[in-house]
Amino acid sequence: MGDYLALMMFPALLLALFLGFPVAFSMMGVALFFGLVVFDTAVIFQFVQKVDAVASNFVLAAVPLFIFMGAMLERSGIAERLFEAVHLWTRRLPGGLAIGTIVMCVIFAASSGVIGATETVVGLLAIPVMLRYAYDKGLISGTICAGGSLGTIIPPSIVVVVLGPVADVSVGDLFVGMVFPGLLMAGFYIAYILIHCSLDPTVGPRIPRSDDEPAITEKLRITLVALAPPVAMIIAVLGSIMFGLAAPTEAAALGALGSMLMAIGYNQFSIAILNGALLRTLKITCMIFMILLGGNMFAGVFVASGGVALAEEIIEGAKLAPWATLVIFLFISFLAGFVLDWISVLLIFIPVFLPIVKSLGFDPVWYCVMFLVVIQTSYLTPPMAPAIFYLRGISPPEITLKHMFKGVIPFIFLQLVCLGFVAYFPQLVLWLPNQLLGFS
Repeated sequence: MGDYLALMMFPALLLALFLGFPVAFSMMGVALFFGLVVFDTAVIFQFVQKVDAVASNFVLAAVPLFIFMGAMLERSGIAERLFEAVHLWTRRLPGGLAIGTIVMCVIFAASSGVIGATETVVGLLAIPVMLRYAYDKGLISGTICAGGSLGTIIPPSIVVVVLGPVADVSVGDLFVGMVFPGLLMAGFYIAYILIHCSLDPTVGPRIPRSDDEPAITEKLRITLVALAPPVAMIIAVLGSIMFGLAAPTEAAALGALGSMLMAIGYNQFSIAILNGALLRTLKITCMIFMILLGGNMFAGVFVASGGVALAEEIIEGAKLAPWATLVIFLFISFLAGFVLDWISVLLIFIPVFLPIVKSLGFDPVWYCVMFLVVIQTSYLTPPMAPAIFYLRGISPPEITLKHMFKGVIPFIFLQLVCLGFVAYFPQLVLWLPNQLLGFS
């Protein structure tokens, strides 16, 4: 009886979410109801253990540190300086402003780790400039949405800090494993923009040379001033993880300190800015940890009541090939991303899917990186695309929903191509962690 009741937890959760209950309380409520039915009051002891497990998880201490790092970077002036420096070198290319925007998104995503922050900050800077030079509104929309969503697949990513403990996979392995897929995806974006704007110059026109364009030495000086601090912080955070010098939590502490030093260096530090960054960190951290706790309770009841075992039996009974099972899991995650936020999809499906993925002989790090690509794709896909909602909040009225929906379609296709590469060439994910961290 418990097995079949476990399968009913998913429709019950979706019903609660569609009725408008908060995600965390929906998960907790469903877990409590089904837990009492299956285990009676003994489920309370399981919930206490889950609270202790989340509160004592050392890796999760990186979450508030990365969030604080991103909050400080938003206020430190780094984005404005990066914008100016990057576009000095790309503006003469076909679609140069859009290409520069993608490059800037990669750097900012690698400096912050916070989803949404990259799109918001970069969008506020790039949209007015691209509109001024008559860029196609669909290209503007697609570039900002796709570039902003790179925070999911470019390390350090808050998604990965949460994903690692839930999947029982090393956060360091995931950070290192997602480097090549993230850069590959950004490379696809840049190649598409360059080819598209070369074939149709009206979509992203070149910016003509101006009389006051700085000399090469001045360009190098501006670039060095803008890039040196964030690159130093990226090396400190990611380099320390990639070369085994620091755990993700220790690296996040370095990043938090680096963001404060950067704000001081750019003369943007004040008690008011620090207070605002701390409040933002507190709010986002509380939200993530509340949902994480609810997800742990939900997954705990589901697993303990035999839900995973039943799912394995169903899959074995269906006699699907291992690859077909993998595709179904990724497709379900993609569909769930239409209506749920990333942390809900992660907490609901990873505890169910990953034991089956391991039993089929697939590498969990490789699967988790593919899962991240799928989550990023659903992040862009209408009708419930969070990236489009972020864009609506910062774009002027002349950029309509029609432009946004049209603009993201090519980038969704490019993300699926990237997913195909990662699926067909697992070494894109596994080679670098094996070389640097020595896992097999």
